[in-house]
Amino acid sequence: MERKTDSRTVPRRSTRPGGPAGHGEGASPGIADRARGALLGLAVGDALGAPAENMRPSEIRRRWGRVTGFVSDDPAGTDDTEYAIFSGLLLARHGSALTVSHVERAWHHWIADLDEGPFRGAGFSERGTLENLRRGLAAPISAQHRHAWSDGLAMRAAPFGVFAAGRPMEAARLVAVDGRVSHEGEGIYGGQAVAAGVAAAMVGAGPASVVAAALSVVPMDSWTARSLRRAVTAAQRSYPDRPTGERAVRSAVVIGGYPWTDLAPEAVGLAFGAFTAARGDFRTAVLTAVNMGRDADTTAAVAGALAGALHGISAIPEEWASAIGPVRGSCLPSMRGYHVLDIAELLTPDDADDARSAPPGTAAEPPGPAGLSEHEQADGVRAVPATAPGATR
Repeated sequence: MERKTDSRTVPRRSTRPGGPAGHGEGASPGIADRARGALLGLAVGDALGAPAENMRPSEIRRRWGRVTGFVSDDPAGTDDTEYAIFSGLLLARHGSALTVSHVERAWHHWIADLDEGPFRGAGFSERGTLENLRRGLAAPISAQHRHAWSDGLAMRAAPFGVFAAGRPMEAARLVAVDGRVSHEGEGIYGGQAVAAGVAAAMVGAGPASVVAAALSVVPMDSWTARSLRRAVTAAQRSYPDRPTGERAVRSAVVIGGYPWTDLAPEAVGLAFGAFTAARGDFRTAVLTAVNMGRDADTTAAVAGALAGALHGISAIPEEWASAIGPVRGSCLPSMRGYHVLDIAELLTPDDADDARSAPPGTAAEPPGPAGLSEHEQADGVRAVPATAPGATR
């Protein structure tokens, strides 16, 4: 079922309360099943982490003890899920021909130019971007604001990994195209690491290979790479109990005393640390992220996307999966009614070719940031050829 928007076709908003059943027990999940796991995993992590956002672990313990499931009677996602749907729709429309102009027009069409009253419910990077766009500024100037380093791109990066399954470099290139409108530098690196990690998990790469894929697409001397390495190293050690391990991962990357919790290098490091500590297990990964606090909705969303892509939708506990419905538009009114599972289907067509199932790092796509100029690596931006098929100016 479809509807028309902006002279192109996008899926009609879903009314279903939950997702389809997972793959059969014991079967290896296919690309479509991993796609559903990745995006539903993102939404579950977002909803689980939302009540703990901006909290310290001590505050979480005082209020709930240890979070082991939804702590709200009416769990719902935040801007993380709604912006992931926004980027997923945009990617489904343009695919690998996505350009910065496409992204900028979509921000105007679906968000900035709508007469919806005050913009509500998103992070500072989105607010800064919208203020710039509404003032008539264009990309990349629209991304020049005080929070261009935030995790606002990382939180919406998973759809790019789903689309570019098995192609971490392509996932990183595409998410940087999206990010040019809203982020710079470390903000883009964070999105690239997440997109590449999901792309690797989508073809069954183990946790270590998922981390390696994420590190392969960002400069090794960047804050994001250093934070990710520190978190993963801490997560790989043995601890007497899980809270002790969480404190070690958190201490490895958190900037003590800094008031904002949405730093991309920190949030991405915590998410990959949680994923590593859990050895890729879905439930453990998202709960580890939630109980570490800070930007808990984003860190749990990223950890959930990684683990969901790795194991498929059946890895998500049914009581969590069934709680996720179409988004409510609390942040982006234009996204109201869309379901993440619809986006997963859009990004994984039935006739996906075998190349999308190739393991990362094959001859078709060498690992590492090859093909980037020094200037592009320094800016965290991957160039998009002006002659890309379907590209418009």
